[in-house]
Amino acid sequence: MEIFKSLAQDEHEQVAFWSDRVAGLRSIVAIHDTTLGPAIGGVRMHPYASEEEALKDVLLLSKSMTYKAAAAGINLGGGQAVIIGDPLKDKNELILRSFGRFVESLHGRYVTAEDVGTTVEDMEIVRYETRYVTGLSQALGGGGDPGPVSAIGLVFGLQACVEKVFGRKELKGLSVAIQGLGNVGFNLAQLLSERGCKLLVADVDQRKVLQAKKKFGAEEVPADQIYDVRADIFSPNALGGVINDQTIERLKVKIVAGAANNQLEEERHGDLLHQKNILYAPDFVIGAGGLINVANELEGYNQERAIKRASGIYDILFRVLERAEKENIPPYKAATLLAEERINQVKRFKQGRGEKGSC
Repeated sequence: MEIFKSLAQDEHEQVAFWSDRVAGLRSIVAIHDTTLGPAIGGVRMHPYASEEEALKDVLLLSKSMTYKAAAAGINLGGGQAVIIGDPLKDKNELILRSFGRFVESLHGRYVTAEDVGTTVEDMEIVRYETRYVTGLSQALGGGGDPGPVSAIGLVFGLQACVEKVFGRKELKGLSVAIQGLGNVGFNLAQLLSERGCKLLVADVDQRKVLQAKKKFGAEEVPADQIYDVRADIFSPNALGGVINDQTIERLKVKIVAGAANNQLEEERHGDLLHQKNILYAPDFVIGAGGLINVANELEGYNQERAIKRASGIYDILFRVLERAEKENIPPYKAATLLAEERINQVKRFKQGRGEKGSC
């Protein structure tokens, strides 16, 4: 990877690397844009096959966070961190403390939170070494696991999609194929079950699948066959890149809407979905509930306020879909325009006042 060329292309402000031989930590923080405020984003711990793969992931995720915050109307920028390692084998107190020192060394330009491979409990260890951390337990004044609020935002977003495609907001009777039963996917399954949806679920963790079958009457689908089921909605809630040349040809749904980050392997896959008349809800819009929840902590956490803001995803997404329809462009392009317009407006405002940066 040509690092500086990649950074210039996506206009990242800063990428920092941290190596701690004593703690065994190898970590990268990417700060994409701080026009709207300090960069916020989770820390993902994953056994990346290479350092190049880790860098590619952190760059993509940090850029996505910029657009997520901008589209959601949050006054924060986009950032992300990754820790190279297996969270089941390598995670320990020293690694988390060292990561906390890494975050503190950035002097508030980046605020971290949990992500894939990290937990609320991990953030409380990170907190020993830095004040720039969210996603803490309610006992410490945080919002706890952001999964439930993220799932609530998804439901409101699904209502906007369903209204566009089926002409009604009610979800009852619709079939939803859920990929991934993590903190977001499982909470989504519960909310959709309560609303009378038929659920088809897949996860590499068989225990989660069995739990969903028992609690919600969900139908199990093998993980490698979730793209082939006939359903009204496909909801990706695991890792990114799942919408690609191979999977698009297998989809038999009207809507793709989930909280996984960077669902489109390439932007052109959003164009392909549009051509096939499959409505794609841009992940950085419909999946903003988790960000809304952790950002709420910076103001003094209030769950009622967080849920109210997450419910606003309906209005934001409906406006995106209206614009996409009016301009005859794919929804992901309409959402990108919405986010970029807000960032550019604030940037011009700051330049007019002679401000150089947001932090």
